[in-house]
Amino acid sequence: MEFGLLGDVRAEVGGVDLDIGHTRQRGVLAALLLDEGRPVPVDRLVDRLWGERPPLRARETVYGYVSKLRAAGIPIRRGAGGYALDADRVDLREFRDLVAGARGAPDAEAAERYGRALARWRGDPLDGLDSPWFAEVRASLLAERTAAELDRNDVALRLGGHTALLPSLHAAAAAHPLDERVAGQLMLALHRAGRSSEALRHYDELRHRLADELGADPDPRLRDLHLRILDGDGDSTGVGVGVGTAGARRAVPRQLPAPQPWFTGREKEIADLTEPSGTVVITAIGGVGGIGKTALALHWAHRHADDFPDGQLYANLRGFDPGAEPMAPQTALRGFLGALGVDDPPADLDAQAALYRSLLSDRRVLVVLDNARDTAQVTPLLPGAGRCTVLITSRQQLLGVVTAHGARSVALDVLDERDAHVFLTSRLGAERVHAEAEAVGQLIRLCGGLPLALSIVAARAVTQPDLPLAGLVEELAEHRLDALDDLSSDLRTVFACSSRVLSPGAVELFGLLGLVSAPDVGLRAAVELTGRADTRRLLRELETAHLVQQHRAGRYRMHDLVRLYAAEVAPTDADAALDRFTGYCAATAHAGDRLLEPHRPRIPAPAGEAARLDDVTAALEWFDAEYESVLHAQRLAAARGRHDVAWHFAWVLTNYHLRRGRAAEDIEVWRIALAAADALDDRVKRVNAHRFLGLALTDVGRFDDGDLHLRRMLELVEDGYDRAAAHRAMAWAMERRGDVAGALEHALAQLALFRELDLPIRVAESLNDVGYRLAKLGDHERAERHCLEALALNRELGHVEGLAATSDSLGYIAHQQGRDADAVERYRHALELYRQLDNSYEEASVLRHFGDVLAAVGRAEEAREAWQRALTLFRAQGRVEDAAEALALLG
Repeated sequence: MEFGLLGDVRAEVGGVDLDIGHTRQRGVLAALLLDEGRPVPVDRLVDRLWGERPPLRARETVYGYVSKLRAAGIPIRRGAGGYALDADRVDLREFRDLVAGARGAPDAEAAERYGRALARWRGDPLDGLDSPWFAEVRASLLAERTAAELDRNDVALRLGGHTALLPSLHAAAAAHPLDERVAGQLMLALHRAGRSSEALRHYDELRHRLADELGADPDPRLRDLHLRILDGDGDSTGVGVGVGTAGARRAVPRQLPAPQPWFTGREKEIADLTEPSGTVVITAIGGVGGIGKTALALHWAHRHADDFPDGQLYANLRGFDPGAEPMAPQTALRGFLGALGVDDPPADLDAQAALYRSLLSDRRVLVVLDNARDTAQVTPLLPGAGRCTVLITSRQQLLGVVTAHGARSVALDVLDERDAHVFLTSRLGAERVHAEAEAVGQLIRLCGGLPLALSIVAARAVTQPDLPLAGLVEELAEHRLDALDDLSSDLRTVFACSSRVLSPGAVELFGLLGLVSAPDVGLRAAVELTGRADTRRLLRELETAHLVQQHRAGRYRMHDLVRLYAAEVAPTDADAALDRFTGYCAATAHAGDRLLEPHRPRIPAPAGEAARLDDVTAALEWFDAEYESVLHAQRLAAARGRHDVAWHFAWVLTNYHLRRGRAAEDIEVWRIALAAADALDDRVKRVNAHRFLGLALTDVGRFDDGDLHLRRMLELVEDGYDRAAAHRAMAWAMERRGDVAGALEHALAQLALFRELDLPIRVAESLNDVGYRLAKLGDHERAERHCLEALALNRELGHVEGLAATSDSLGYIAHQQGRDADAVERYRHALELYRQLDNSYEEASVLRHFGDVLAAVGRAEEAREAWQRALTLFRAQGRVEDAAEALALLG
């Protein structure tokens, strides 16, 4: 049976195509082939087929597709980890095998292999499959093809095939006019074909295009080729910009992080690594985290560092880091090229990879690629040939690296009893271990030799030196950690073994935490999920089984892969639990928002049990701690059709976002809220969604997008309050765009409407808004009158936020009038109030202007401190333009 991915997806037997169904069904086949031989969970298949918008009953639909593919003769197998397909022949694998064999082969053999490899392509890969995941994979595969074509061109040019290459090189240069490697190959081919004037003209056109579009000069290697052609010598060195090493100094990198000080055991694995050649993948049975992959790689690397006189390169690729996105290959390559002495690496990934391979072709370098996500991430980082060694650690087996690049795999199992005993001795000390030898033996048995479990036990023992180890044994024994002894090679089996020791209540909570999908969850949120008084005990069960981690007191997080598995085994009737969770988040956020801004229009509180928040400080602390949970609760509500709750989340997050300068996040929550308002067909909710979305877009500099929403807001408003609020939003947005006169016009309209509505708080705010814009236009006398009236009204009302804003405006007016001593006091008062309110967004703005006044009165050092603090806050808040302005002031 033969499979094709490099074109439309197909399967055939004896040259006869099998009926593999429609596009989505073919997508299932392609998704399994791209993870050839490895189990793919059903939820991952759903994500690959539909992205963030799966249909109802998506899992059942996938089951149906698999059943139909099996009926067509496709040997899909089902395991504990999901569906898998072992293929005899796949054109993608054959392409990669041929390309890998070509790199490093003699030129004549390499040319033949490249030709056969590229002949495997029938068109665009995965043709017709249109999900975001398939689009990303398609782009990666096309990049692989381009890299192979460029490498093939280098070989062909060395073999004298320049004439035959010219048509394809002209086409490639037209398609990629800024690709300097293609340009170099075309220039060399033209020169060798006796068309040097065309080569020089092409260089000149490229040089001007780079200058006009990127403000850059050609790569030093391309400039060198240009000079050689001018001298009539295009044959002496290199082939184009990607192959020579001109411009790179001979640097010897030493990038290895420190080894783990208590590394223990692994004699067999170390022996397997003693004489590695080429590429070695260090993985774990089933890819489980915490088995010691990185520790082994760094231990071996430091022990053998002297065997690599040309240096050691290291990159943490963050393939499964829950706090960050996986590192792009371009980022890793830029770091490697810089460490190898390249001061100005090319921007294109293929050119980077080609230069990287060239630099390593005659060197003996150790490359450690830690925590890799998949084969596509590491492929550009592999040296082409030569004497280099690569160690890759990953939770995946990376079969693509093994099959396509001839890598060897070293799998880690749990520690045996002797090594586990040595490990605990290194952490706890021989005296303590000897004194409680029986308890140590029981701990080792209960932990099942899993390094992660042993580390957790050791960390607890170290941080509690007075706690007898027997106490830990008693705690662990109660929750039957001995189930971890039965590890297998399948990730789901590992997690299933862990979950089988749990009580039914803990199993249910485990699944519910997976459905919530927040990075971490507080104890109170977990209580709302279960509706049980003994939730803390259930969490302790999960923690003991290493399925959650209490990384801060009362806050629990899951490993990213554990969370995925938990969602798959979640209870099917989870609606009530999820409603309690989203209700708790929405109700508490509502209460917190009322504390942050008690004067905004009241809307009904959502259904749910709110946590107690006594004051503004408590509200901000709750928002800070639960922020990610609240964001995920909104997404969960939207996905489950709870549109009122989804909209409500955006409303109650707005003031918190304002205080913390989270405009980018405000955009996302109000996009969800606008969709919810549309689904509810609620005009008032639409008005507010357009208003706050427009403001947030304006705040991040997306003025045209913001203007569209703000104008839509004006079209929809009907009542006086909404119209006044709309004018206020327009005034702020127009000021951000530099139209202060237009902002003043809207601010005056806003003031008139709020006076008619007799809302003193809003009148005070509006007086300040008008006064500040008058000051910006130079009418300082009228500006001060408005602001002083605002100040008096705010004092009468006890409106602290209004007092702070008005003090800021009066500081600006005083500074403009040359009354700097008065300005200093006004700004200082505004800062005190904003810090009292914990409003870091406005604090940053005041600091920026306060620095100006301090500089004007000769207090230069204090001015720099104010600007530096403002710069730090601007950067944290994503205020790019404000940050650039502060940075310029700092010189």
